[in-house]
Amino acid sequence: MVEDCIFCKIARGDIPAEVVFEDNEIMAFKDLHAKAPVHILFIPKKHIPTINDLQGQDLGLAGRILGVISKVATSLGIGLDGYRVVVNCGRNGGQEIYHLHFHLLGGRALSWPPG
Repeated sequence: MVEDCIFCKIARGDIPAEVVFEDNEIMAFKDLHAKAPVHILFIPKKHIPTINDLQGQDLGLAGRILGVISKVATSLGIGLDGYRVVVNCGRNGGQEIYHLHFHLLGGRALSWPPG
């Protein structure tokens, strides 16, 4: 973990969050700046700056995160109606926090194209 990374601080418990899922490797919590009725952030507890930095075992972790997203979406009642999963990468991709995170957005019809 990185000392000054806000998501590392949340994963360590230094900053409170409304956690909806947690295990040894993954944490999911409500986004404070929600863009949809359901907006959950999923992070690996291991500090990985961007999706481009995934290597080796991290690929399995990313797959596990996607599986957890599906289960959480179902438990929140948006699994059948549909939802969006977003991963921003780098400045031009809209990434603001350089700790890999997945956005789960749902609870309403989402338009396309985004941004």
